[in-house]
Amino acid sequence: MKYKCALFVVNDVRESRKFYEEILDQVVKYDFGENITFEGDFAIQEKISFSNMASVDVDSMVRKSNNTEIYFEADDIDHYVNRIVESTYEIEFIHKIVEHPWGQRVIRFYDLDDHIVEIGESMERVIFRFLDKGYSIEETAKTSQHPESFVRECVERRSTYGEE
Repeated sequence: MKYKCALFVVNDVRESRKFYEEILDQVVKYDFGENITFEGDFAIQEKISFSNMASVDVDSMVRKSNNTEIYFEADDIDHYVNRIVESTYEIEFIHKIVEHPWGQRVIRFYDLDDHIVEIGESMERVIFRFLDKGYSIEETAKTSQHPESFVRECVERRSTYGEE
């Protein structure tokens, strides 16, 4: 068996598509009308369509269950926070940027259908931030809770692309 994707049931698939494209830079991989799959392999499906297909009563579908989230990573998390704040959507934040003990900065908010969305700073960006502060590779590994081999790979990628 092979895992394929997660699917979120939405009230309005067109409006949700627009939200994920405009706010979170997602790119549609497949558009089947009532079901849309984005690159990265998560999908959204119109509530009534899902109800009919899965034989699930629409009234039994719970909003804001707070028991799952969709997770994205970004190098520039502040860019997305600003985009969300400045958007015309009424977006409810669970929290704005917080920093976890391992140094990763994240935000969480609800999408248009009250699914939790998390945007986390990429761990590579976290590693660069620690190194830029003067941490050694060993200190960066310990603080970020990632293996030294991962930190060294980040350093190698950075030097390959000429980032300093």
